[in-house]
Amino acid sequence: MSRGWPSWWLGWLLLFSGTTAAIELPRPALVPGGVAIVALPASGELPPRAWYRDRRVMVVREGEGWHAVVGIPLSAKPGRHTVTVRGARQSQVFFTVKGKKYREQHLTIKNRRMVNPGAEDLKRIRREKREIEAAFNRWRDAAEVDVTFTLPVEGVLSSPFGLRRFFNQQPRKPHSGLDIAAAKGTPVRAPAAGVVVATGSYFFNGNTVFIDHGQGLITMYCHMDHIEVSEGDVLVKGQTIGAVGKTGRVTGPHLHWSVSLNGARVDPELFLPRQAVE
Repeated sequence: MSRGWPSWWLGWLLLFSGTTAAIELPRPALVPGGVAIVALPASGELPPRAWYRDRRVMVVREGEGWHAVVGIPLSAKPGRHTVTVRGARQSQVFFTVKGKKYREQHLTIKNRRMVNPGAEDLKRIRREKREIEAAFNRWRDAAEVDVTFTLPVEGVLSSPFGLRRFFNQQPRKPHSGLDIAAAKGTPVRAPAAGVVVATGSYFFNGNTVFIDHGQGLITMYCHMDHIEVSEGDVLVKGQTIGAVGKTGRVTGPHLHWSVSLNGARVDPELFLPRQAVE
């Protein structure tokens, strides 16, 4: 501690000193629900710290420099956006978001309560919303984050990210994840290493698991038949976390998979190899 560096900075220094292996970053998509890869004005061994919309963002080393990996929320407006870098001195870098119009999807839900919940249901939904947001808003320092995911379940990509959804002709929030249709009981596996930060049975999401992969990268798995992990479990890539089911608001067995980056739900396909989604 001769220089007075915080302990977490020393950990970063040890991990990044010497030769650092190149990592494969998510595919950039400068649209609402996409990911921005922003080069930062820093080249030292210690990582800079960066924020977007007052939220800490992932910073990774690529080549000789540092890059912010920024999740763009679906609510983002087209135009210039700002990443603030804080270190010895504060600076700003910019990127431009373009508009994108996502397709519509109309679904018929037989259980009308899942479209128009009652008063007691709404109390439960509000409580669960706070729990879900707390899981998505976590931050865990990690020098190395695996951002090259594998599909968490073998199946058919049935509903893409960003769809403007209508349930029983009523408009609802855009689809904030990727649906993968598969038979009930099909194993669901962690797409990358991480820590289980929450599990639960929710009104809309059914049996659900949240995994923290580090630096604000959180993934969520919904509608599962059963869960095979517990809060605090440390997972390796490919480890089984449960099985496909049809719990919560569903029209059939499938996995709803969400990826959250700095609190913004982004397109999971950007984290997959191209051949996995073609």
